[in-house]
Amino acid sequence: MTEENQKTTEAAVMTAMAKFFSDLWFVDDFREQPEYLSEIFETILLTKMGDDQDLRVRMINSIRTSKILAKTLGSFSDKEINNACEKMIKA
Repeated sequence: MTEENQKTTEAAVMTAMAKFFSDLWFVDDFREQPEYLSEIFETILLTKMGDDQDLRVRMINSIRTSKILAKTLGSFSDKEINNACEKMIKA
């Protein structure tokens, strides 16, 4: 992250976001991430480690963030997402 008072262009931010989404798209199917995280966290909650309140909060926040991402991009096809990312990166 840059410091608060450093100048950053909107184009630089959009390019970084486009690269993030493009990388995310290639790594795994983000639409399934909320389910994967829920499975993992449910298993952890059955262990002693799952009793940690801070860990529980972080797990819930991770699932929430993952659901928001999946909901936001889920209605678009992989091709539409890829094309949009390419356009933003080139802009």
